Amino acid sequence: GGAISLGIHTILFLKLYSYKDVNLWCRELSTVKAKKLARSLSCPSPQHFKGGEQKVCYPGNLTIKDIYYFVFAPTLCYELNFPRSTKIRIHFLLRRLFEMLFFIQLLVGLTQQWMVPIIQSSMKPLKDMDLSRMTERLLRLAVPNHLLWLMFFYSFFHSSMNFTAELLRFGDRQFYNDWWNSETVTYFWQNWNIPVHKWCLRHFYKPLLRKGFSKIVSQSAVFFLSAFFHEYLVSVPLRMFRLWAFTGMMAQLPLAWFVGHFLRGNYGNAAVWMSIIIGQPFAVLMEQWAAIVRRPGSILGLRVLLRDPEWQSVGLEPGPLCPLRNASLLF
Repeated sequence: GGAISLGIHTILFLKLYSYKDVNLWCRELSTVKAKKLARSLSCPSPQHFKGGEQKVCYPGNLTIKDIYYFVFAPTLCYELNFPRSTKIRIHFLLRRLFEMLFFIQLLVGLTQQWMVPIIQSSMKPLKDMDLSRMTERLLRLAVPNHLLWLMFFYSFFHSSMNFTAELLRFGDRQFYNDWWNSETVTYFWQNWNIPVHKWCLRHFYKPLLRKGFSKIVSQSAVFFLSAFFHEYLVSVPLRMFRLWAFTGMMAQLPLAWFVGHFLRGNYGNAAVWMSIIIGQPFAVLMEQWAAIVRRPGSILGLRVLLRDPEWQSVGLEPGPLCPLRNASLLF
């Protein structure tokens, strides 16, 4: 619940930042002739429209209806005139709704029945620092973790966002590109989450370039911002600050340089997939080690049987301040 709430507020922050930026550009362009095409289209004037075309111009967009539409629209970048579809396709809407409900149940069930037992069985190797058994647990965890990640990607970026877009007749459906064909780490991060990529490009990367920063510095700053939000969305709900998510994101910089300079074609694509398949479960185990070995009584925020024999076998007992001390097996 905490992670979902924090994610919603983070999305709202990014949306309002974009809303502020675009209206600032429009206010500037209302008195000065536009010099850049991108901003001219973001803040259109009547001469940009064809005859009879009904569009909104600044400041006519400053309405409650307009900002609420943007808040619920599946995008992070504000425009005065979003592309709109002509009608709501009921069959398409119901298919996306069915997929959302199906994958939510499947994700919860596989997490409880597949991932949590593997994580529990990893406690003794982590506590004993048994490298061979830790590696075996890592590889065992990589399979369900990657499967769950792929299902989450489909359910969120395809089913959920298309459901919202169809409901609001939102016309821009480019939520992701062919990231699975990525031959470089940079291409992966540019294409697996298009809404966030567009926001970073428009409101962070390009403003840094205009201020005189180099491309390398600007790209590093974008990764730093992404690393901050990854750590923020992990550390706050789990109530611990270990920097594993931050370190994992910042490690993408040297990995991107290595893959871009030394690996090409299928080798680069294999390197990207290996970083996803192995990197994520490694981060999960490290967060798990911090949560259990360093602070007993919680498994990554999941409620578990605190009297499980697996816990007793490694000598782990919930602390007196642990909110799950008397919890039963509830997700």
